Amino acid sequence: MTQTGPVQAGPVRTSLVIVSRHRPAALARCLAAVAQLDHAAFELIVVADPTALAAVTLPAKTLAFDLPNISAARNAGLALAAGEVVAFLDDDAVPEPSWLRHLTAPFANPKVVAAGGFVRGRNGISFQWKASQTNSLGETTPLKVDEVSPSLHPAQPGHAVRTEGTNCAFRIDELAAIGGFDPAFRFYLDETDVNMRLARSGYLTAIVPLAQVAHGFAASARRHADRAPKTLFDIGASSAVFWRKHADPAEEPAARARLIAAQRARLLRHMVTGTLEPRDVPRLLATLEAGLIEGASRGLGHLSPLHHKPPPFLPFPSRKRPGKVLAGRPWQARRLREKARHAVAEGAVVTLFLFSPGLRRHQHRFDAAGYWEQRGGLWGRARRDTPAPFGGFTARLAAECRRIAILRPVAAPDPAPGDQDH
Repeated sequence: MTQTGPVQAGPVRTSLVIVSRHRPAALARCLAAVAQLDHAAFELIVVADPTALAAVTLPAKTLAFDLPNISAARNAGLALAAGEVVAFLDDDAVPEPSWLRHLTAPFANPKVVAAGGFVRGRNGISFQWKASQTNSLGETTPLKVDEVSPSLHPAQPGHAVRTEGTNCAFRIDELAAIGGFDPAFRFYLDETDVNMRLARSGYLTAIVPLAQVAHGFAASARRHADRAPKTLFDIGASSAVFWRKHADPAEEPAARARLIAAQRARLLRHMVTGTLEPRDVPRLLATLEAGLIEGASRGLGHLSPLHHKPPPFLPFPSRKRPGKVLAGRPWQARRLREKARHAVAEGAVVTLFLFSPGLRRHQHRFDAAGYWEQRGGLWGRARRDTPAPFGGFTARLAAECRRIAILRPVAAPDPAPGDQDH
């Protein structure tokens, strides 16, 4: 049964954990967006390598951590978390100002133990992930939900409602009681394993569509900036670990075959687009096979409840910021970006629109200087699943402002003079 409708809002005291490793530029951009969150009661915890930590200037609890194990890093952040709820955000994601407030509001219901939001992809508009559920093999299927109002979902036998690691939150006491994240998952399926273990408690998971982040898939040791994989080892290893923990052994051979087929198809798509060479396909499939073999024998320790005695809560000095909208043509970008930076420095949440003539599809991104920028043709599509609007500059600007107003503060637009209806 799915419960839908409004969920009581409230400033649930929240600890926000961001894990980063060897991506200081991505972390800096993420933190620039975190500084604009409108949640009234949260603390910031950054777990990162020493070089990245040196650049953290926001009020935060920090911990130097430089091991390639995201589960262990998240547990290290959890040990510092003094809120009622702990939220997790990847360093290559940027949250909307309202993200954390929306994500944590369902925890006002004591039966809610986990929450997840929607994730936008690299163009900043289309959704990368919405809502899904997982089975005991770690295979996901879409979950139909209202795309505005939060919904509360009980677990089904052998299944769990899935939360994405780049946009999720958990009740701290319940997460600590199950032992936190399992370090056997060094990368991939780590939060899905948590979803499966929490599902046994009989609590609810909230899906919160307006809790949105934009996820960029930054380059890492596992993938290139164009998302082409460098290795599939951890996907193989974590899949094997997940099956050992949650699946009927009789189902593993078929699951293994499906995983290999899916990854082969993924690699072939990259080959067709030119981001991989033909010789890369067998090499990468060999790394998947190596991971499957290693994961089948990786040690699985017993996860004891965590003794959770964090340092005192460190309130982040958040405040509600006014919205400001700037708009013009691409050839006015330099001047408008300078205005955007100035408005950010004055405390505004700034959205800049640059409309070119034509039908070019829109891209929406958060700049490290602290403002959102959307570029595209005056008659180009923003959402790919809706027709492109037709009309003048002023009408298009108004339509885009209405689209984003549910996510961030938007004031009366300030278009470039003389360019409104060209």
